[in-house]
Amino acid sequence: MKQAERKVVLHAGEYCFTSAGTHVHTLLGSCISITLWHPELKIGGMCHFALPERTSNGTGIGNGIGTIAAQPRKLDPRYAEDCIALFLRSVRRNNTDITEYEAKIFGGGNMYEKYPSVDIGMVERLPVGEKNTLAAFTLLTELSVDIAVAHVGEFGYRRIIFDVATGDVWVKFKPIGPGAGDQRSLSGRS
Repeated sequence: MKQAERKVVLHAGEYCFTSAGTHVHTLLGSCISITLWHPELKIGGMCHFALPERTSNGTGIGNGIGTIAAQPRKLDPRYAEDCIALFLRSVRRNNTDITEYEAKIFGGGNMYEKYPSVDIGMVERLPVGEKNTLAAFTLLTELSVDIAVAHVGEFGYRRIIFDVATGDVWVKFKPIGPGAGDQRSLSGRS
């Protein structure tokens, strides 16, 4: 990996859209990072969201995936829907269309065992990592965005680095639980 001119570190609830010469870093457990990259202009962005959606009570704990709507409230990148709205805003500012970008999805790790209770609905029973993964795929698919790579799920966490110059994403996965000694690195390039 070539040295970057600029390094950005994203924490949960943060968003970045920038140009070539930047490496964007983050660490993911159940959170999701989506990278969007424009192969011709060498621009792109990454988000790091913690929850799939806001609810009417503002807790961010919902029962399903909503749709993107024009909302008067301030966008909050802790939520998947708001991250997609931020991407759409950045894409429009660069006079491009979101379908021109290549998307990659990372994270959504299961940090705890599922609760097998039969008293709650299926979506309520899903771990937050699975809800986040579902939100990312659903929202990007609704916008007809090409999803080139997905490295999601499993029990563990990921450290990722997005190179905006090339669109490459490096992933270092660290499992937790049985067999936790296994570490894998891979390029998010297909």
